[in-house]
Parts: sequence; C-alpha cells; structure tokens
Amino acid sequence: MWKNAVHIAKKENADLFVVELAALLHDIADWKFHKGVDSAGPKVAREWLESLGADGQIISHVCEIIKEVSFKGAEVKSKIRTKEGMAVQDADRLDALGAVGIARVFAYGGHKGIEIHNPEIKPKMHKSFEDYKNSKST
Repeated sequence: MWKNAVHIAKKENADLFVVELAALLHDIADWKFHKGVDSAGPKVAREWLESLGADGQIISHVCEIIKEVSFKGAEVKSKIRTKEGMAVQDADRLDALGAVGIARVFAYGGHKGIEIHNPEIKPKMHKSFEDYKNSKST
C-alpha cells in the first residue's frame, strides 16, 4: 500500500512526506477494532508524531487523512480534500483489491462471524458512516 501511495503521490506532485506518514499510519488504530471510534487512529498518530517533535501542520494533515481514508460505506461521499489524502485513499483501495486485501476480508469476516457468501442476503447501501458502522455486516 505504501509503495502505491508513493507512486501515485509522485505522479500527482503531492507532498511525499505527508503521503508516506499517512500511508504508514493509516491503520494504526482502525475504528473497526476500537469500538467504532473513528477518532482512535488520528489520536494515536497525533500522540506519536508529537512525541517525535513533528511539525504541527504536518501532524494535522496526516491525522485528517487517517480519519477520512477508510471506506465508510456504499454511497457515502469521501471527505478527502487534498491530493495527498487522495493518493493514500487510492492506494488503500487498490490494496484491498489484491490477494492480501481479499485475505483480510476473509479474516475480518471470520473474526466478526460473517458468512463468506449467502445468496439470500442482498447488498446493503449505506447512506452514512454511522449507518455503515452500525450495520451487522461491518
């Protein structure tokens, strides 16, 4: 994922330092494993980056990307506003399409007790992150 983010960022003339930090930290405390709290990742990243003495603007930019990069449900509009965030989000979504991404889907589904396939269950379209976060299939 990091390599794809860097590749995209170079093509888009994005800030490589911000992209690399956000790509490496984007799953640091994923909301799915923190009781649905979508501020967990940015909080942990902010604390760590501050402990290293990173620049405040860079920290804010990286934390904004971490907060917004995750898939939030079908039909939920992305709030990514910078090319750095878009590069990280695109790389994250490309990563989810590969073999490792598919394996992660099965592992997470098994963790949550979700069936691999059931033709009786129709796809759910989520209008908001809260709807997605609270759905049984998440």
